[in-house]
Amino acid sequence: MTIQTRALIVHFLTATGAVFAMLAMLAAADQRWDLMFLWLVVAFAVDGVDGPLARKYDVKTNAPRFDGVLLDLIIDYITYVFIPAFALFKSDLLPGWTGWFAIIVITFASALYFADNRMKTEDNSFHGFPGCWNMLVIVLFATRPDFWIILALVAALSVAMFLPLKFIHPVRTDRWRAVSLPIALAWTFFAGWAAWVDFHPQSWAIWGLVATSIYLLGAGITQQLVTARK
Repeated sequence: MTIQTRALIVHFLTATGAVFAMLAMLAAADQRWDLMFLWLVVAFAVDGVDGPLARKYDVKTNAPRFDGVLLDLIIDYITYVFIPAFALFKSDLLPGWTGWFAIIVITFASALYFADNRMKTEDNSFHGFPGCWNMLVIVLFATRPDFWIILALVAALSVAMFLPLKFIHPVRTDRWRAVSLPIALAWTFFAGWAAWVDFHPQSWAIWGLVATSIYLLGAGITQQLVTARK
């Protein structure tokens, strides 16, 4: 198999994310939240794998017909933003006007962020909260906090998209990658487990999901604070 063929297959792998997104959306339309999140976890896993493969096989050179970055952004917006926002709106987590507030803020702010030319920092981290609403919303479904807490998180993270705060990329950020990458894999496992048991409140998956989410959310900001103190 030539390297050109392998590079093309990487594009095909990335495109499967759109299929998983459609399956997730169909589940969401039936309010099968457990099944929806399972498909989103599969899409998340594909998103974690296709990037390293794209760099390995240099898809820009060996399969230039398709723009892998654009393809990835389209699928990421659907799976990271659009479907989770829809689920948050259609669930019973946000009553009345609060659901409208959440979906408007999430989709609007995320559209701007995904077009932001300053999205990445020099160390391949994210400049601002990277719009990973899929990761937040699954934690909200698992923990079911008060709706005021949910509104506060949505507002704070929407603003954080455009602040000079760093959020790590578990695969591409070199600093602490030996810890960050295993924790990201653990997050994927716990997210799938939590969805599989339909977010049963006594499942240990909930605790693992919360713990790994806190690390992934705060690691980049912690790195900034540690660097600033030196």
